Amino acid sequence: MRIFLAEDQFLLRQGLERLLASNGVEVVGSVAEAGEIVPGVLETQPDVALLDIRMPPTNTDEGIRAALELRRARRGFPVLLLSQYVEHLYLDELLGDGAGAIGYLLKDRVFDDVSFVAALRTVASGGTVIDPEVITTLMQRKVLADRLSALTPRETEVLELMARGEANAAMAERLVVTEKAIQKHINSIFAKLGLSEEPNSSRRVLAVLAFLRAG
Repeated sequence: MRIFLAEDQFLLRQGLERLLASNGVEVVGSVAEAGEIVPGVLETQPDVALLDIRMPPTNTDEGIRAALELRRARRGFPVLLLSQYVEHLYLDELLGDGAGAIGYLLKDRVFDDVSFVAALRTVASGGTVIDPEVITTLMQRKVLADRLSALTPRETEVLELMARGEANAAMAERLVVTEKAIQKHINSIFAKLGLSEEPNSSRRVLAVLAFLRAG
């Protein structure tokens, strides 16, 4: 199996190269900059690309955008992504193209070299390997999206203003309604999002978090 590796942290990149070599995997390219990923993969033609998601220059989503570019150029090109976190941006597009040959693993949940290399081989052969925590996060987002879709346009507007930190009085003035009407909308939002009143939590904060997480 031939691997192209993209990881900006020097020690981790060196460690991955040694781990892969010790398991009979050939590293045909190893880069630390996102801009080198696509040209490097096209030049070396590996069996699978192993990409960190957050890479220079912005350390946000360069790796996943490179993966999307590679898979647009060659549908189903095998890519395994590594990340510290579950990245939401572009994730639905990447996992939902139906082409397979995709992997997404969280770095701190890779426990041994045998399972890690096995995951790479699965992706290289056209399979899919997704960390259970990633699946859980995606399912939670789907539930939130479904619940948010039940909100009326006015309720969505009120929730957006809540996310901006506006108080009920300010919202009422902006929307030209009474504070009582605003509170009625807020109570309806809580109900539709399934936010029951609890002594140690703020439903207002939880509603805003649901809005932000759903994008």
